[in-house]
Amino acid sequence: MELDEFEPSRERDHSLESDEDIYQHFSTRRKMLISFVLSYCAFLAPISTTSILSATNQVNHTFGTTLAILNVSNAIYLIFMGLSPCFWGPLGDTFARRWICLYNAVLFAAFSIGTALAPNFATSFAFRILTAFSGTTFLVLGASAISDVYPPTERATALGWYLSGTSIGPAIGPVIGGITVTYTSWRAIYWVQTGLGSLGTIMLIFGLPETIHRKRSDKLKGLSPKQKARKLCTWGNPLRVIAIFLYPNLFLVGLASSALVWNMYSLLTPIGHILNPRFDLNTPLETGLLYLPPGFGYLVGVHIGGRYADRTVRKWTKIRGFRLPEDRLKSSFICLGLIIPGSMLVYGWSLDKEVGGMPLPIISMVVQEMAQLAAFPSLNAYFLDTMQDRASEATCQTTYQLPAHYAMRYIIAGISTSICLPIIDASSIGWLSTISSAIMVACAIGVVLTANYGAEWRKQRGEKCKATEKNNCDTEGTQFMQES
Repeated sequence: MELDEFEPSRERDHSLESDEDIYQHFSTRRKMLISFVLSYCAFLAPISTTSILSATNQVNHTFGTTLAILNVSNAIYLIFMGLSPCFWGPLGDTFARRWICLYNAVLFAAFSIGTALAPNFATSFAFRILTAFSGTTFLVLGASAISDVYPPTERATALGWYLSGTSIGPAIGPVIGGITVTYTSWRAIYWVQTGLGSLGTIMLIFGLPETIHRKRSDKLKGLSPKQKARKLCTWGNPLRVIAIFLYPNLFLVGLASSALVWNMYSLLTPIGHILNPRFDLNTPLETGLLYLPPGFGYLVGVHIGGRYADRTVRKWTKIRGFRLPEDRLKSSFICLGLIIPGSMLVYGWSLDKEVGGMPLPIISMVVQEMAQLAAFPSLNAYFLDTMQDRASEATCQTTYQLPAHYAMRYIIAGISTSICLPIIDASSIGWLSTISSAIMVACAIGVVLTANYGAEWRKQRGEKCKATEKNNCDTEGTQFMQES
């Protein structure tokens, strides 16, 4: 291992490096360490979305709230997770990733303390919102850092390890919450969360070097203060994130990724509400243990999907002679269009009609979540593949694509969390599962269309971007998303 790998803040000039050189700065072991640290930190914000689910009765008793109010607060938490990348993504590309991650790890721990000490529901809610806003940093900047150190043919596998943190968090949260509430107060959940955030800060200090190839702030040199301010306001404009979805390929893949999150939270949120009375489970610990089967599915699926996506890329590169970002989408077709909708239907209607006892819905949960996380690396890596050109320098959309992806995902997750219980109460878990399955099939069709026509869409949009770049594009980019 090179000595300079232990100098986290050391910067390098990438301007004269080739496409392959930029991925050779860190050894394989160092890259694995970076992936592990980022995966752990990405675990922090998602775990907080569900850790309180096992303690809803205790929280309601303390603050005099209701289950509906608590679910709405969780939904707003997720929506703020969606809004956060719109700010931290552009900042990470402008000022580099490491220090922003460190700053937000400290804030995450501090806001968790505030939640633990909150004297009333309003204060608790406010600190949870701030926790969401800081913790989501690791989702967007972590994935960006992974793309900095791994070439496209290895990226999905690395993202599989990274996504294991983001995916296991929602399933492990209720387990931690259930164990904690069984033996102490629900407030201890947030003290545990504070400890996890503090550990993440230490890991970032010693385990995360700066990975960005080129900071946008370098382009501010020589400008007047007024010019710098204008540039920073332009780069940090969150509305540019929304504009990403003018690109049909990104919009359709973003919808599919969001549909996966819809399924995830529409399954996790009502577990206690549906399975507890069905199977006569009465304690927070028993409720928490119900989240372990989907957690197991997440852990297995995300690693299968990453390796399969990279293998699919290599296969089609060999067949065609060159690589297209759309190649990796082909690895997600079966999961998106068949396994997930089918297992969701089995899960919902087995509970609705009370058939199969406890084993059938639990097995269908495992299969569904395994398939969901097998598809995630392919969809995530597509956003990373199409945001870098051959020189690995930022294109006109680099700063905004990944934040747009996460914004869409977690806003949809918030909507799912807020409406899944009303849908179940108004109809049944079977009909909620049917709606979710139909959404998934429709989004799978969108991914198939992108895999077949995405390259042409990117080319057309790229030509339009170049033609109008003086008015609509960030002209610091080189060329628009050309991978072939």
